[in-house]
Amino acid sequence: MRNAPTILHLDMDAFFASVEQASKPSLRGKAVVVGGLGPRGVVATASYEARVFGVHSAMPMAQARRLAPNAAYLVPRFGLYRSISEQVMALLRALSPLVEPLSLDEAFVDLEAGGAARDGDSARLAGEKLRADIRAVTGLTGSVGLAASKMLAKIASEQAKPDGLVLIEPGTERGLLGPMTVRTLPGVGPATGDHLRRAGITTVGELAEAGEDELVRLLGKAHGHALYAMALAHDERPVVAEREAKSVSVEDTYDVDIHDRLRVGLEVQRLADRCVGRLRGAGLSGRTIVLKVRRYDFSTLTRSETLRGPTDDAAVVREAAARLLDSVDTTGGVRLLGVGVSGLADYTQEDLFAQAAGEPAPTAQEAVPEPVAEQQPPAERRWPAGHDVRHAELGHGWVQGSGLGRVTVRFETPGSEPGRVRTFRVDDPALEPADPLPLAAVAAVSGLHGGVAGAGSGTE
Repeated sequence: MRNAPTILHLDMDAFFASVEQASKPSLRGKAVVVGGLGPRGVVATASYEARVFGVHSAMPMAQARRLAPNAAYLVPRFGLYRSISEQVMALLRALSPLVEPLSLDEAFVDLEAGGAARDGDSARLAGEKLRADIRAVTGLTGSVGLAASKMLAKIASEQAKPDGLVLIEPGTERGLLGPMTVRTLPGVGPATGDHLRRAGITTVGELAEAGEDELVRLLGKAHGHALYAMALAHDERPVVAEREAKSVSVEDTYDVDIHDRLRVGLEVQRLADRCVGRLRGAGLSGRTIVLKVRRYDFSTLTRSETLRGPTDDAAVVREAAARLLDSVDTTGGVRLLGVGVSGLADYTQEDLFAQAAGEPAPTAQEAVPEPVAEQQPPAERRWPAGHDVRHAELGHGWVQGSGLGRVTVRFETPGSEPGRVRTFRVDDPALEPADPLPLAAVAAVSGLHGGVAGAGSGTE
Protein backbone atom coordinates (compact mmCIF):
# COMPACT_ATOMS: atom_id res chain seq x y z
CA MET A 1 0.00 0.00 0.00
CA ARG A 2 1.35 3.45 -0.90
CA ASN A 3 2.34 6.05 1.66
CA ALA A 4 0.34 8.97 0.21
CA PRO A 5 -3.45 9.40 -0.27
CA THR A 6 -3.23 9.53 -4.05
CA ILE A 7 -6.06 7.14 -4.94
CA LEU A 8 -9.27 9.07 -5.56
CA HIS A 9 -12.79 7.68 -5.54
CA LEU A 10 -15.54 9.81 -7.09
CA ASP A 11 -19.20 9.08 -6.44
CA MET A 12 -21.69 11.45 -8.06
CA ASP A 13 -24.40 12.55 -5.62
CA ALA A 14 -27.66 10.74 -6.41
CA PHE A 15 -26.75 10.82 -10.03
CA PHE A 16 -30.04 9.89 -11.69
CA ALA A 17 -32.19 11.92 -9.31
CA SER A 18 -29.81 14.89 -9.43
CA VAL A 19 -29.89 14.92 -13.24
CA GLU A 20 -33.69 14.96 -13.13
CA GLN A 21 -33.70 17.81 -10.58
CA ALA A 22 -31.20 19.78 -12.65
CA SER A 23 -33.25 19.42 -15.82
CA LYS A 24 -36.64 20.04 -14.20
CA PRO A 25 -36.80 23.31 -12.19
CA SER A 26 -40.09 22.34 -10.54
CA LEU A 27 -38.41 19.29 -8.90
CA ARG A 28 -35.49 21.11 -7.29
CA GLY A 29 -35.53 20.54 -3.56
CA LYS A 30 -38.38 18.00 -3.94
CA ALA A 31 -38.53 14.26 -3.38
CA VAL A 32 -37.61 12.45 -6.62
CA VAL A 33 -37.58 8.70 -7.20
CA VAL A 34 -36.18 7.20 -10.43
CA GLY A 35 -36.79 3.60 -11.46
CA GLY A 36 -39.21 1.15 -13.01
CA LEU A 37 -42.77 2.33 -12.45
CA GLY A 38 -44.57 -0.95 -13.11
CA PRO A 39 -45.85 -3.31 -10.38
CA ARG A 40 -42.49 -5.11 -10.36
CA GLY A 41 -40.36 -1.99 -10.69
CA VAL A 42 -37.58 -1.17 -8.26
CA VAL A 43 -36.00 2.10 -7.19
CA ALA A 44 -32.78 2.97 -9.05
CA THR A 45 -32.10 6.21 -7.16
CA ALA A 46 -33.88 8.31 -4.57
CA SER A 47 -33.02 11.93 -3.83
CA TYR A 48 -32.17 12.85 -0.26
CA GLU A 49 -35.55 14.50 0.05
CA ALA A 50 -37.14 11.11 -0.72
CA ARG A 51 -34.76 9.26 1.60
CA VAL A 52 -36.15 11.23 4.52
CA PHE A 53 -39.24 9.03 4.10
CA GLY A 54 -37.17 5.83 4.05
CA VAL A 55 -36.97 5.35 0.28
CA HIS A 56 -33.72 3.81 -0.96
CA SER A 57 -32.28 2.10 -4.02
CA ALA A 58 -33.31 -1.50 -4.82
CA MET A 59 -36.56 -1.02 -2.86
CA PRO A 60 -39.72 -2.25 -4.61
CA MET A 61 -41.39 0.73 -6.23
CA ALA A 62 -44.74 -0.15 -4.66
CA GLN A 63 -43.18 0.15 -1.20
CA ALA A 64 -41.56 3.47 -2.14
CA ARG A 65 -44.95 4.84 -3.20
CA ARG A 66 -46.42 3.89 0.16
CA LEU A 67 -43.59 5.63 2.02
CA ALA A 68 -43.49 8.77 -0.14
CA PRO A 69 -46.81 9.08 -2.00
CA ASN A 70 -46.18 12.71 -2.97
CA ALA A 71 -42.74 12.20 -4.52
CA ALA A 72 -42.13 12.58 -8.26
CA TYR A 73 -41.78 9.10 -9.79
CA LEU A 74 -39.83 9.11 -13.06
CA VAL A 75 -38.73 6.57 -15.67
CA PRO A 76 -34.92 6.64 -16.18
CA ARG A 77 -33.45 8.51 -19.18
CA PHE A 78 -30.30 6.42 -19.61
CA GLY A 79 -29.20 8.15 -22.79
CA LEU A 80 -28.97 11.46 -20.96
CA TYR A 81 -27.27 9.88 -17.95
CA ARG A 82 -24.65 8.28 -20.22
CA SER A 83 -23.90 11.56 -21.99
CA ILE A 84 -23.35 13.37 -18.68
CA SER A 85 -21.29 10.44 -17.38
CA GLU A 86 -19.02 10.78 -20.41
CA GLN A 87 -18.41 14.43 -19.52
CA VAL A 88 -17.47 13.46 -15.97
CA MET A 89 -15.21 10.60 -17.07
CA ALA A 90 -13.42 12.96 -19.47
CA LEU A 91 -12.56 15.19 -16.50
CA LEU A 92 -11.18 12.16 -14.65
CA ARG A 93 -9.05 11.12 -17.62
CA ALA A 94 -7.58 14.60 -17.72
CA LEU A 95 -6.17 13.84 -14.24
CA SER A 96 -4.68 10.43 -14.97
CA PRO A 97 -4.43 7.68 -17.59
CA LEU A 98 -5.50 5.21 -14.87
CA VAL A 99 -9.27 5.65 -14.47
CA GLU A 100 -11.36 2.65 -13.42
CA PRO A 101 -15.09 3.29 -13.93
CA LEU A 102 -17.37 1.20 -11.72
CA SER A 103 -20.65 2.52 -13.12
CA LEU A 104 -22.02 5.62 -14.85
CA ASP A 105 -21.53 7.69 -11.71
CA GLU A 106 -18.57 6.16 -9.90
CA ALA A 107 -14.85 5.64 -10.60
CA PHE A 108 -11.38 5.26 -9.10
CA VAL A 109 -8.48 7.45 -10.26
CA ASP A 110 -4.76 6.93 -9.63
CA LEU A 111 -3.64 10.55 -9.21
CA GLU A 112 0.00 9.57 -8.85
CA ALA A 113 0.06 7.83 -12.24
CA GLY A 114 -1.02 11.05 -13.94
CA GLY A 115 1.27 13.32 -11.95
CA ALA A 116 -1.78 15.09 -10.50
CA ALA A 117 -0.71 14.47 -6.88
CA ARG A 118 2.23 13.16 -4.91
CA ASP A 119 1.21 13.85 -1.29
CA GLY A 120 -1.80 14.74 0.84
CA ASP A 121 -1.82 18.45 0.06
CA SER A 122 -1.60 18.04 -3.70
CA ALA A 123 -4.19 15.23 -3.60
CA ARG A 124 -6.64 17.45 -1.74
CA LEU A 125 -6.11 20.26 -4.25
CA ALA A 126 -6.72 17.86 -7.14
CA GLY A 127 -9.88 16.57 -5.50
CA GLU A 128 -11.30 20.02 -4.84
CA LYS A 129 -10.51 21.14 -8.40
CA LEU A 130 -12.24 18.04 -9.77
CA ARG A 131 -15.39 18.77 -7.77
CA ALA A 132 -15.38 22.38 -8.99
CA ASP A 133 -14.86 21.28 -12.60
CA ILE A 134 -17.72 18.78 -12.41
CA ARG A 135 -20.01 21.48 -11.05
CA ALA A 136 -18.95 23.94 -13.76
CA VAL A 137 -19.37 21.44 -16.62
CA THR A 138 -22.53 19.60 -15.53
CA GLY A 139 -24.13 21.68 -12.79
CA LEU A 140 -24.05 18.56 -10.58
CA THR A 141 -22.15 17.62 -7.45
CA GLY A 142 -19.92 14.69 -6.64
CA SER A 143 -18.33 13.41 -3.43
CA VAL A 144 -14.62 12.59 -3.36
CA GLY A 145 -12.65 10.22 -1.15
CA LEU A 146 -8.84 10.23 -1.05
CA ALA A 147 -6.71 7.52 0.53
CA ALA A 148 -3.74 5.23 0.00
CA SER A 149 -5.92 2.33 -1.20
CA LYS A 150 -9.07 1.73 -3.19
CA MET A 151 -10.99 0.31 -0.25
CA LEU A 152 -10.28 3.31 1.95
CA ALA A 153 -10.89 5.85 -0.84
CA LYS A 154 -14.37 4.38 -1.34
CA ILE A 155 -15.07 4.50 2.40
CA ALA A 156 -13.89 8.12 2.44
CA SER A 157 -16.22 9.15 -0.41
CA GLU A 158 -19.15 7.60 1.43
CA GLN A 159 -18.25 9.68 4.49
CA ALA A 160 -18.03 12.76 2.27
CA LYS A 161 -21.64 12.54 1.04
CA PRO A 162 -23.28 14.66 -0.02
CA ASP A 163 -21.13 17.13 -1.94
CA GLY A 164 -17.95 16.84 0.12
CA LEU A 165 -14.35 15.62 0.23
CA VAL A 166 -12.75 13.38 2.85
CA LEU A 167 -9.04 12.50 2.93
CA ILE A 168 -7.78 9.62 5.05
CA GLU A 169 -4.22 10.25 6.15
CA PRO A 170 -1.88 7.24 5.86
CA GLY A 171 -1.26 5.80 9.32
CA THR A 172 -4.75 6.57 10.61
CA GLU A 173 -6.55 3.75 8.80
CA ARG A 174 -6.72 1.17 11.63
CA GLY A 175 -8.15 3.67 14.07
CA LEU A 176 -10.73 4.80 11.55
CA LEU A 177 -11.84 1.29 10.56
CA GLY A 178 -11.92 -0.23 14.06
CA PRO A 179 -15.38 0.95 15.21
CA MET A 180 -17.02 0.57 11.80
CA THR A 181 -19.49 -2.24 11.13
CA VAL A 182 -18.14 -5.28 9.28
CA ARG A 183 -20.63 -4.47 6.48
CA THR A 184 -18.35 -1.51 5.63
CA LEU A 185 -15.81 -3.88 4.07
CA PRO A 186 -16.15 -5.02 0.43
CA GLY A 187 -17.47 -8.55 0.15
CA VAL A 188 -19.39 -8.54 3.44
CA GLY A 189 -23.04 -8.81 2.49
CA PRO A 190 -26.07 -9.66 4.64
CA ALA A 191 -25.32 -13.39 4.79
CA THR A 192 -21.65 -12.98 5.77
CA GLY A 193 -22.57 -10.21 8.18
CA ASP A 194 -25.11 -12.44 9.94
CA HIS A 195 -22.63 -15.31 10.08
CA LEU A 196 -20.03 -13.07 11.72
CA ARG A 197 -22.60 -11.58 14.10
CA ARG A 198 -23.53 -15.06 15.34
CA ALA A 199 -19.83 -15.55 16.06
CA GLY A 200 -19.81 -12.33 18.11
CA ILE A 201 -18.04 -10.21 15.46
CA THR A 202 -19.83 -6.98 14.50
CA THR A 203 -17.06 -4.39 13.96
CA VAL A 204 -13.92 -4.24 11.84
CA GLY A 205 -11.85 -4.01 15.01
CA GLU A 206 -13.35 -7.28 16.24
CA LEU A 207 -12.52 -8.86 12.88
CA ALA A 208 -8.86 -7.93 13.36
CA GLU A 209 -8.89 -9.22 16.95
CA ALA A 210 -10.41 -12.54 15.91
CA GLY A 211 -7.30 -13.34 13.91
CA GLU A 212 -6.73 -14.84 10.51
CA ASP A 213 -7.05 -18.49 11.55
CA GLU A 214 -10.47 -17.91 13.13
CA LEU A 215 -11.75 -16.03 10.07
CA VAL A 216 -10.54 -18.82 7.78
CA ARG A 217 -12.37 -21.34 9.98
CA LEU A 218 -15.56 -19.27 9.86
CA LEU A 219 -15.53 -18.16 6.22
CA GLY A 220 -13.18 -20.38 4.30
CA LYS A 221 -9.62 -19.83 3.16
CA ALA A 222 -10.01 -17.23 0.41
CA HIS A 223 -12.68 -15.10 2.10
CA GLY A 224 -11.09 -15.36 5.53
CA HIS A 225 -7.64 -14.27 4.29
CA ALA A 226 -9.13 -11.37 2.31
CA LEU A 227 -11.28 -10.06 5.17
CA TYR A 228 -8.43 -10.24 7.67
CA ALA A 229 -6.20 -8.22 5.35
CA MET A 230 -8.92 -5.60 4.88
CA ALA A 231 -9.53 -5.41 8.63
CA LEU A 232 -5.85 -4.46 8.96
CA ALA A 233 -6.38 -1.82 6.23
CA HIS A 234 -4.25 -3.79 3.76
CA ASP A 235 -5.45 -3.37 0.18
CA GLU A 236 -2.94 -3.69 -2.64
CA ARG A 237 -5.42 -3.67 -5.53
CA PRO A 238 -4.25 -1.30 -8.29
CA VAL A 239 -6.45 1.09 -10.21
CA VAL A 240 -7.08 -0.68 -13.53
CA ALA A 241 -7.74 1.40 -16.64
CA GLU A 242 -11.12 1.02 -18.29
CA ARG A 243 -11.54 -2.30 -20.03
CA GLU A 244 -13.29 -2.75 -23.33
CA ALA A 245 -16.87 -3.96 -23.15
CA LYS A 246 -17.17 -7.74 -23.36
CA SER A 247 -20.79 -7.79 -24.45
CA VAL A 248 -23.75 -5.65 -25.44
CA SER A 249 -27.21 -6.63 -24.25
CA VAL A 250 -30.72 -5.38 -23.59
CA GLU A 251 -33.53 -6.85 -21.53
CA ASP A 252 -37.07 -6.04 -20.42
CA THR A 253 -39.05 -7.09 -17.36
CA TYR A 254 -42.80 -7.33 -17.93
CA ASP A 255 -45.44 -6.13 -15.49
CA VAL A 256 -47.60 -9.15 -16.34
CA ASP A 257 -46.20 -12.55 -17.32
CA ILE A 258 -46.35 -13.18 -21.09
CA HIS A 259 -48.01 -16.50 -21.96
CA ASP A 260 -48.66 -16.04 -25.66
CA ARG A 261 -45.82 -17.70 -27.58
CA LEU A 262 -46.31 -15.36 -30.55
CA ARG A 263 -45.97 -12.32 -28.27
CA VAL A 264 -42.81 -13.78 -26.73
CA GLY A 265 -41.33 -14.20 -30.21
CA LEU A 266 -42.19 -10.63 -31.18
CA GLU A 267 -40.60 -9.32 -27.98
CA VAL A 268 -37.40 -11.26 -28.72
CA GLN A 269 -37.31 -9.76 -32.23
CA ARG A 270 -37.75 -6.26 -30.81
CA LEU A 271 -34.99 -6.81 -28.25
CA ALA A 272 -32.68 -8.12 -30.98
CA ASP A 273 -33.22 -4.92 -32.96
CA ARG A 274 -32.48 -2.77 -29.89
CA CYS A 275 -29.34 -4.77 -29.17
CA VAL A 276 -28.10 -4.30 -32.73
CA GLY A 277 -28.80 -0.58 -32.43
CA ARG A 278 -26.47 -0.43 -29.43
CA LEU A 279 -23.85 -2.51 -31.24
CA ARG A 280 -23.83 -0.17 -34.22
CA GLY A 281 -23.85 2.89 -32.01
CA ALA A 282 -20.63 1.63 -30.44
CA GLY A 283 -19.11 0.70 -33.80
CA LEU A 284 -18.95 -2.98 -32.83
CA SER A 285 -20.05 -6.39 -34.04
CA GLY A 286 -20.14 -9.76 -32.28
CA ARG A 287 -20.01 -13.51 -32.88
CA THR A 288 -22.09 -14.97 -30.05
CA ILE A 289 -25.83 -14.34 -29.71
CA VAL A 290 -27.26 -14.87 -26.22
CA LEU A 291 -30.92 -15.24 -25.21
CA LYS A 292 -32.01 -14.81 -21.59
CA VAL A 293 -35.42 -15.96 -20.37
CA ARG A 294 -36.74 -15.62 -16.80
CA ARG A 295 -39.85 -17.71 -16.39
CA TYR A 296 -42.92 -17.37 -14.19
CA ASP A 297 -41.22 -19.30 -11.33
CA PHE A 298 -38.14 -17.02 -11.40
CA SER A 299 -35.98 -19.72 -12.98
CA THR A 300 -33.60 -18.07 -15.47
CA LEU A 301 -32.39 -19.80 -18.62
CA THR A 302 -29.69 -18.65 -21.04
CA ARG A 303 -29.05 -20.03 -24.49
CA SER A 304 -26.28 -18.99 -26.88
CA GLU A 305 -25.19 -19.57 -30.47
CA THR A 306 -21.80 -18.67 -31.92
CA LEU A 307 -21.69 -17.57 -35.57
CA ARG A 308 -18.82 -18.11 -37.99
CA GLY A 309 -17.84 -14.45 -37.74
CA PRO A 310 -18.88 -11.20 -36.06
CA THR A 311 -22.01 -9.44 -37.27
CA ASP A 312 -23.99 -6.27 -36.68
CA ASP A 313 -26.82 -7.29 -38.99
CA ALA A 314 -30.26 -7.14 -37.36
CA ALA A 315 -31.66 -9.97 -39.50
CA VAL A 316 -28.84 -12.30 -38.44
CA VAL A 317 -29.28 -11.51 -34.76
CA ARG A 318 -33.07 -11.83 -34.97
CA GLU A 319 -32.87 -15.23 -36.66
CA ALA A 320 -30.30 -16.53 -34.18
CA ALA A 321 -32.37 -15.31 -31.23
CA ALA A 322 -35.47 -16.97 -32.71
CA ARG A 323 -33.62 -20.28 -33.06
CA LEU A 324 -32.51 -20.04 -29.43
CA LEU A 325 -36.08 -19.31 -28.32
CA ASP A 326 -37.24 -22.51 -30.02
CA SER A 327 -35.27 -24.49 -27.42
CA VAL A 328 -36.94 -22.82 -24.42
CA ASP A 329 -40.28 -23.85 -22.90
CA THR A 330 -42.28 -20.70 -22.14
CA THR A 331 -45.71 -22.25 -21.60
CA GLY A 332 -45.86 -21.28 -17.93
CA GLY A 333 -45.27 -17.62 -18.67
CA VAL A 334 -42.29 -15.29 -19.08
CA ARG A 335 -41.47 -12.34 -16.81
CA LEU A 336 -38.15 -11.21 -18.38
CA LEU A 337 -36.51 -11.48 -21.79
CA GLY A 338 -33.07 -10.38 -22.90
CA VAL A 339 -30.92 -10.52 -26.03
CA GLY A 340 -27.17 -9.95 -26.02
CA VAL A 341 -24.15 -10.18 -28.29
CA SER A 342 -20.67 -11.10 -27.06
CA GLY A 343 -17.34 -11.95 -28.68
CA LEU A 344 -17.13 -8.34 -29.78
CA ALA A 345 -15.01 -6.98 -32.61
CA ASP A 346 -14.69 -3.73 -34.51
CA TYR A 347 -15.26 -5.36 -37.92
CA THR A 348 -18.06 -7.35 -39.54
CA GLN A 349 -17.96 -10.72 -41.25
CA GLU A 350 -18.62 -10.44 -44.98
CA ASP A 351 -20.85 -13.51 -45.43
CA LEU A 352 -23.74 -12.30 -43.29
CA PHE A 353 -26.36 -13.62 -45.68
CA ALA A 354 -24.71 -17.03 -45.62
CA GLN A 355 -24.96 -17.04 -41.85
CA ALA A 356 -28.58 -16.00 -41.96
CA ALA A 357 -29.76 -18.36 -44.66
CA GLY A 358 -27.16 -21.14 -44.61
CA GLU A 359 -26.31 -20.44 -48.26
CA PRO A 360 -23.31 -18.97 -50.06
CA ALA A 361 -23.01 -15.22 -49.79
CA PRO A 362 -24.41 -13.29 -52.76
CA THR A 363 -21.90 -12.07 -55.31
CA ALA A 364 -21.72 -8.49 -56.50
CA GLN A 365 -23.89 -9.42 -59.52
CA GLU A 366 -26.65 -10.92 -57.42
CA ALA A 367 -29.39 -8.64 -56.24
CA VAL A 368 -30.59 -9.19 -52.72
CA PRO A 369 -34.26 -8.22 -52.53
CA GLU A 370 -35.31 -5.95 -49.70
CA PRO A 371 -37.88 -7.57 -47.42
CA VAL A 372 -41.35 -6.13 -47.82
CA ALA A 373 -42.57 -4.76 -44.51
CA GLU A 374 -46.01 -5.88 -43.51
CA GLN A 375 -48.50 -3.10 -42.99
CA GLN A 376 -49.07 -2.75 -39.26
CA PRO A 377 -51.53 -0.43 -37.57
CA PRO A 378 -49.74 2.45 -35.85
CA ALA A 379 -48.91 1.63 -32.24
CA GLU A 380 -50.29 3.86 -29.53
CA ARG A 381 -47.65 6.32 -28.44
CA ARG A 382 -46.23 5.81 -24.96
CA TRP A 383 -45.47 8.74 -22.70
CA PRO A 384 -43.08 7.60 -19.92
CA ALA A 385 -43.13 9.80 -16.83
CA GLY A 386 -40.20 12.21 -16.80
CA HIS A 387 -39.35 11.88 -20.49
CA ASP A 388 -39.03 14.85 -22.81
CA VAL A 389 -41.67 16.15 -25.20
CA ARG A 390 -42.17 19.14 -27.48
CA HIS A 391 -45.43 20.86 -28.29
CA ALA A 392 -45.83 22.73 -31.56
CA GLU A 393 -46.95 25.90 -29.76
CA LEU A 394 -45.87 25.55 -26.13
CA GLY A 395 -42.32 24.28 -26.70
CA HIS A 396 -40.26 21.88 -24.58
CA GLY A 397 -41.61 20.05 -21.57
CA TRP A 398 -41.66 16.73 -19.75
CA VAL A 399 -44.31 14.13 -18.98
CA GLN A 400 -45.72 14.30 -15.47
CA GLY A 401 -48.02 11.36 -16.06
CA SER A 402 -50.37 9.65 -18.47
CA GLY A 403 -53.41 7.40 -18.46
CA LEU A 404 -57.03 7.11 -19.55
CA GLY A 405 -56.13 8.53 -22.94
CA ARG A 406 -54.56 11.69 -21.50
CA VAL A 407 -50.98 12.88 -20.96
CA THR A 408 -50.03 15.68 -18.54
CA VAL A 409 -47.00 17.80 -19.43
CA ARG A 410 -45.09 20.44 -17.50
CA PHE A 411 -43.51 22.99 -19.84
CA GLU A 412 -40.09 24.05 -18.54
CA THR A 413 -36.42 23.77 -19.44
CA PRO A 414 -33.24 23.39 -17.35
CA GLY A 415 -32.63 27.15 -17.38
CA SER A 416 -36.20 28.34 -16.93
CA GLU A 417 -38.42 29.02 -13.95
CA PRO A 418 -40.83 26.23 -12.89
CA GLY A 419 -43.29 25.87 -15.75
CA ARG A 420 -47.02 25.51 -16.20
CA VAL A 421 -48.89 22.23 -16.58
CA ARG A 422 -51.21 21.27 -19.43
CA THR A 423 -53.10 18.08 -20.28
CA PHE A 424 -53.56 16.67 -23.81
CA ARG A 425 -54.97 13.64 -25.55
CA VAL A 426 -52.32 10.96 -25.97
CA ASP A 427 -52.73 11.18 -29.74
CA ASP A 428 -52.55 15.00 -29.94
CA PRO A 429 -50.68 15.64 -33.22
CA ALA A 430 -49.05 18.79 -31.79
CA LEU A 431 -47.24 16.77 -29.11
CA GLU A 432 -44.15 14.72 -29.96
CA PRO A 433 -41.38 12.94 -28.02
CA ALA A 434 -38.20 15.04 -27.86
CA ASP A 435 -34.53 14.69 -27.03
CA PRO A 436 -33.35 15.91 -23.62
CA LEU A 437 -31.97 19.44 -23.44
CA PRO A 438 -28.43 20.05 -22.12
CA LEU A 439 -28.28 20.75 -18.40
CA ALA A 440 -27.96 24.43 -17.57
CA ALA A 441 -24.62 25.17 -15.92
CA VAL A 442 -26.35 27.97 -14.02
CA ALA A 443 -27.92 25.27 -11.89
CA ALA A 444 -24.59 24.95 -10.12
CA VAL A 445 -24.70 28.52 -8.86
CA SER A 446 -28.44 28.73 -8.25
CA GLY A 447 -28.29 26.60 -5.12
CA LEU A 448 -29.73 23.48 -6.77
CA HIS A 449 -27.47 21.17 -4.79
CA GLY A 450 -26.84 23.29 -1.76
CA GLY A 451 -27.25 21.43 1.51
CA VAL A 452 -29.07 18.18 0.84
CA ALA A 453 -30.74 19.03 -2.44
CA GLY A 454 -28.46 16.60 -4.24
CA ALA A 455 -28.72 12.94 -3.38
CA GLY A 456 -26.62 9.73 -3.04
CA SER A 457 -25.46 7.72 -6.04
CA GLY A 458 -27.13 6.70 -9.26
CA THR A 459 -26.79 3.06 -8.36
CA GLU A 460 -25.61 3.48 -4.79
